[in-house]
This record gives sequence, C-alpha cells and structure tokens, in this order.
Amino acid sequence: MGSYRTRCGNCTPAAYEAHLKATGGCAKPGPKCTGPTSIKMECSPPSSPPPEDNGLRGWPRQDRRRILHVVYRVGDIEKSMKWYEDCLGMQILRKRDVPDEKYMNVFMGYGMEDNHTTVEFTYNYGVTKYDLGAAFGHFGIAVTNVQKALDAIKKKGYKTPAGPTKERNEVCAFLEDPDGYKVKLIQRKNSREPFCQLSYRVADVDRSILFHQDVYGMKLLARKDYPKDKKTFAYVAYDMDETRSTVLEFEYNYGKTDYPKGTGYAQLAIGTEDVYKTAGATELLGGKTVRPPGALPKFNTKIYSNEDLDGWKTVWVDNEDFARELEPASFTHQVKCTTRNDRQHL
Repeated sequence: MGSYRTRCGNCTPAAYEAHLKATGGCAKPGPKCTGPTSIKMECSPPSSPPPEDNGLRGWPRQDRRRILHVVYRVGDIEKSMKWYEDCLGMQILRKRDVPDEKYMNVFMGYGMEDNHTTVEFTYNYGVTKYDLGAAFGHFGIAVTNVQKALDAIKKKGYKTPAGPTKERNEVCAFLEDPDGYKVKLIQRKNSREPFCQLSYRVADVDRSILFHQDVYGMKLLARKDYPKDKKTFAYVAYDMDETRSTVLEFEYNYGKTDYPKGTGYAQLAIGTEDVYKTAGATELLGGKTVRPPGALPKFNTKIYSNEDLDGWKTVWVDNEDFARELEPASFTHQVKCTTRNDRQHL
C-alpha cells in the first residue's frame, strides 16, 4: 500500500478511507475532496502487497488453544523420572520409545494430558549432558506450603535450599533437577494447574507481549516493572485466572537483548483446531516457520512449528490428533507405561 502525506480539509476520515480503498491505497482526490480548501495529495510508490488475510488475522483469538506440554532434553531418563516423582510429585503418564531413531519420550504431570500441562522429557540414546544456556528461566510449580515441600524433599535425601525466600511479594524457593534445569516452587493456596509457570528471558518485553497476543492468541495477565532490580516481567496465558492454566513469564533485564539458548530446552507444545490455519496466521503476523504444517511420519499427528521473535520454538498440535494419541490403544505397542498406582499399558 502506498503511503500518503495529507488529506484535504473538506474530506471526512470515512470518505478519505473510502478513497484509499478505491485507489488501492493511493490517496488521490476523490469526488468529495473538491472544496476550496482541497490540497493536492501525493502517493509514494506502492510497496509489495501484504499477504492475503482470508480471515487469518483473527484466527489466533478464535482458535481453541491450550498449552499441552513443554519439551526438553535430559541425560538420564530414569534419574529424571525418579526426581520429578519424588521431589515434585508428578506421575508418569506415558512413554514412547523410538529405537530406529534412537530416542525416547516420557510424559509426566499432575493429571491427564487432556486437561493438564505436562513435561515431555526427550532422551537421545547415548547423550548424557546438554548445554542449558542462559535464555531459559525456570519451570514454576505451585505448592500450598513451600517450607513443608522443602522439608519433604530433604527427607528423601535430595538437595534443597535452606528455606523459602520472598521474591517480589511471592514466597518461593528454587530447586535444580538432575540436569540443572531450575524449578521454582511457588506458594499458593489453591491452584487447579500445579504446573503453573514457564519462564523465558526476552529482548523486548512489550514486543513479546504483543506477539503472543496477536500471533498466539494469549491474554495479558500483568506487566510489572522493577527499576531498582533493572527488570520487567510480563505474564500471558490462555485463561485470565492464573490458577487454572500454565502462565508464560517473560523476563526482561534492562539493556540485555541476547541470551545463548543452549541445547537443552526444546519447545513448547500448544493445541490448535487447525494447524494449516495456524501456520497461515503465524506467517501473516510475523512468525517464522520452522516446520510446515503436516502429519508426522509414523504417528500421523498433524503439527506445525514456528519461532517467535526471540527464537523460542513452539510446536502446534492438532487437537483431534492429540486426543487420539492419548487413547490407550494408540500406544499399547510401545514400551511399558507405568503410572504411580502401577497400572500398566502393555
């Protein structure tokens, strides 16, 4: 669309916009711009046309979306499963072993995957250590009493901090899992979703807010600035009630615009009703495609993946296909899947 410099004094904004539309964006005088105060309007050469909208611009807010799981790599799958069960109280929900490609996935969480956020460990055969970088912040876990949680963890022989701290009016404590990922225990009276937070460091907090609102369809819960600490935090989610869903926290450190991401943390998985429309909307609104939409080999689940403006990767998973993945029959041929109460899918 060409850019315009001015409009005539007699031309109403509505009429002027009509001229823009009729002329393809060139603000030439129209029939209502003929009064004595008319000013000649000029157009700059038109730029390349924007991508066709076809209703995609509004898709992120119309879509039925939910955070499904976070994916990261671990060096000892058995050790990780035991730590998350003993220290955080998560259950093993399912396992998926792919010997041909030399990797295994394990899903753990606080409830069934159809209505709770889970963690997905990826174990690559023979790889025991990853560089965690400095860009990833932490996973947040809601507990009713941080001190009691620390006491219980310590009793099982695991390392803990001396006690909770108060961080910006929040009682919390930080743990490290076997691979060095930080886990933040956050004291809350009630939380339907115990896996309550995922923290990223970003180069521009306002840019991240707008991107996740426009492209991901999320809602802004809060934006908090702490000049003394030279930090700004923002919180976005799919539910305005932070106790009901996992919240993304963006941490901006004044003047810091680049962080090494390392090789450990992989991606966030979000459900969508249509991966093709999600891909179109993401590209239209400025996201970078990593993997075009389509079905995964072997599993036939349709996915699409992209990066946001800070390079954080998200994989979008077809809701119907994901529901089919969770049916017991879909993974009975895979390795033994044992839940906390020792039920087995064989």
